[in-house]
Formats: sequence, C-alpha cells, structure tokens
Amino acid sequence: MSERQTAQRRRRAREFDAFVAGAAGRLLHAATLLTAEPTGANPHAQQLLTSALAHTYAEWDRLRGEDPYDRTRQELAARFARSAWRYHRVRGGLLARLTPQERLILVLRLYEGVAEEQTAALMGLPVDRVRAICTRAIATMRSTPPTPPRAPAGAVT
Repeated sequence: MSERQTAQRRRRAREFDAFVAGAAGRLLHAATLLTAEPTGANPHAQQLLTSALAHTYAEWDRLRGEDPYDRTRQELAARFARSAWRYHRVRGGLLARLTPQERLILVLRLYEGVAEEQTAALMGLPVDRVRAICTRAIATMRSTPPTPPRAPAGAVT
C-alpha cells in the first residue's frame, strides 16, 4: 500500500472518529427511543446504532458533501423499520406504549426534527398518513400514564 493510500485511510478514520464523537450520543438516544429499551440497558439500540455507523463508515468516501449525521439517521431508521418486529415487545422504555411505526415517526418528527415530507419519503407513506400516525402517537403518550418500571428479579421492595 502506498503512503498516499495510508494517509487517506488515516484521514478518513480521523474524520469518522470526530463525527462519531460528536453524534453518537444523540444517535444512541434516538436508537434507544426506537427500540423502547430503558436508557441504562439498551443492547438492541447499541447494536442498531453500531450497524448504522458501520454502514456510514463504509460509505464515508462517497458522502461527498452529504451530511453524515443525516445519512446515519436515515440508515438507523431504515434498519429499525426492516427489523421492527423485533422491537414490538414492551421493554419498559419511554415510548414502549407505541407501535414500532409510531415510535419511528415520533422519533423522526419530534426528536430529530425531520420534516413530514422527508419522514413520509423515508417510510414510503403519504404525508397525510405520517401526520395522522404522529397525532395518534402523541395522543397515546398524553392519555396513558407511564407504566412504572419493574423491580429486578430478586429485589426486595
């Protein structure tokens, strides 16, 4: 391998490391909301984020002017949508009362601030449908009291 290729790989790794250092916390929180896991115990969210970041790293040189955060968020949402059936069980997270589709729309729209049109395009749904699902999810969150966390097995209460 030439010195030039080695230098390019190092630069790429430094750029990606800087991106991850700045964005990983917010992306992990978004993944945790999507998987409906508690904040402290979120192995599925971590796996989802790791896969999305790996894809972003593989595409890093081809981003050319694109926002890597936006690309990673899109990949995170797409990976969640493809495997949403895994996250249908209630795990006790903040958005556990919602369906996976409702969680995805709520996280994209309210937490990430993605426009309705972009959310609809990302999910392959009409804008009106995204709006209706978001409204329903908000109503569910407002109307249902949060479920108290379960005590760990063997804990004395």
